[in-house]
Amino acid sequence: MILIDVHAHLDWKDFESELDDIVKRAENAGVKVIISAGIDSKSNKKVLEIAEKYEIVKAALGLYPPDALARETNSELISEFKSDINSHVDEELKFIETNKDKIIAIGEIGLDFLSKKSDLKLQMETFVKQLKLAKKLDLPVIVHSRKAEADVVNILEKEGMKKVVMHCFCGKKRLIKKAIELGWYFSIPTNVVKSQQFQDMVEMIPLQQILTETDSPFLSPYQGMKNEPAFVSEAVKKIALIKKIEQEELANIIFSNYQRLFL
Repeated sequence: MILIDVHAHLDWKDFESELDDIVKRAENAGVKVIISAGIDSKSNKKVLEIAEKYEIVKAALGLYPPDALARETNSELISEFKSDINSHVDEELKFIETNKDKIIAIGEIGLDFLSKKSDLKLQMETFVKQLKLAKKLDLPVIVHSRKAEADVVNILEKEGMKKVVMHCFCGKKRLIKKAIELGWYFSIPTNVVKSQQFQDMVEMIPLQQILTETDSPFLSPYQGMKNEPAFVSEAVKKIALIKKIEQEELANIIFSNYQRLFL
């Protein structure tokens, strides 16, 4: 089977010492493409290095919602640039544009309102700037939308975005239906094997708008194991079961979806 992982974080520190083995296991499992997504300036540089080293790895560069990134990774982003965070964002977007010929998408970008202390204005401004850059470069966007699904859909629609991947989308059915009508794609993570929410979503989404991802090293289908791109086959197995088609047929459809959107 031809397998596609449209969202992984191969630059994650947990992978550093075994990345050669991880990529080799993915290749042995039939994975033809891994899109590794950047989340900040350091991550974006590392993603470019990884994509240069491994033929099956493609780079996506972006800025994760800045305050959420600082919260989740103990990043110094906010404290270091608090006096001029917008200049830092603009500088990184220039870096992304400079490397436009080396990337396949803008991502991981979006909104994250998990914390009640979220800086909504900063997040929205950063998100919209990146959407405008994606349109300028004619690249797809890979979108994060935790606890902010309605706002994300509204902004994407307002900005007239066409090439959209909704990454691990957990919005209500009305939002899923709207995104389907707008022609956007949904990347289904490997933990669909145990998530009823993602299983229900798969039932709703047309085959021509489904992609697969791992979000490695997160969302593993196996209890107590780090996720990795080779495990994307588990998402294919579950989706095929839900859609009542053969795994090989589904894998071919997903590969066609990938080609249509990214190439």
